[in-house]
Amino acid sequence: MKIVVDKDIPFIKGVFETFADVLYLSGKDFAPSNVMDADALVIRTRTKCNAALLDGSAVNFIATATIGMDHIDLDYCASAGIAVANAAGCNAGGVMQYVFTSLYAIACQKGILLPDGISSSPSGNKLTLGVIGVGNVGSRVANMGEYMGFEVLRCDPAKERAQTLAFNNGYMKLNEFKDYYSLDYVLENSDIITMHTDLNPTSRGLAGEEFFSKMKDGAVFINSSRGEVVQDEALKKFTGKLSGLILDVWDGEPELDLELLSAADIATPHIAGYSYQGKQNGTASAVPDPLWAFHKSPW
Repeated sequence: MKIVVDKDIPFIKGVFETFADVLYLSGKDFAPSNVMDADALVIRTRTKCNAALLDGSAVNFIATATIGMDHIDLDYCASAGIAVANAAGCNAGGVMQYVFTSLYAIACQKGILLPDGISSSPSGNKLTLGVIGVGNVGSRVANMGEYMGFEVLRCDPAKERAQTLAFNNGYMKLNEFKDYYSLDYVLENSDIITMHTDLNPTSRGLAGEEFFSKMKDGAVFINSSRGEVVQDEALKKFTGKLSGLILDVWDGEPELDLELLSAADIATPHIAGYSYQGKQNGTASAVPDPLWAFHKSPW
């Protein structure tokens, strides 16, 4: 069997050689000619997996060492019988640390009083942290926020529905419920908004003029999810309303809006989850699934 592997995935070299022929390539160099006879691909976001790359190939499994899968045409893969696995939650810890480190950094610079995890803020009132998207990353951010002393408002309609279904089917107890709130309520009542939604048709462009107009004056806005969930022109229009702006992701990466870059208090090149631990987790998540697939496969 043959596996084509992105050579820049950390710690990956030597993993598959005992049971497969392995071709290492740069992510941008994956092409129909070199995946045609491959049984599996192990990739990162630089490799676009779609009909243009995969039509007529022998590929039946793709593992991406990333959380996001918007670089993979999932509909095409399903129709072609190609199984896909991602590294869900691999960098959740790193992103959570980024959110709070950057938040406390600008709070220190600007004299914003934040909870310290030991005592409440000097005013005696908790600041409210609104978490939009409560998956692997968002749930960690929300839990840490509560631990640090924030009032946390979670917004995730899909998670809310899943929770209700689990309760109705006896898989969850009432005391295990998390409270979820509408987007409007979270925007209107949060001192800090942090985005952790994945990229899908519902979330694309979610943070537009209406979104920012509903935020509290003087709120902090953080986006470390996907650049495309924010409408850049709308955000630029409302930067004067915000007391802090933290951006790790950008629409149209690697190109970005330089005006928005200069407006941000903290601007980073999509590195929130790029931690040593996150790299280890991403690679480890990508490896077991192909091994399982190969074990089960008749070839």
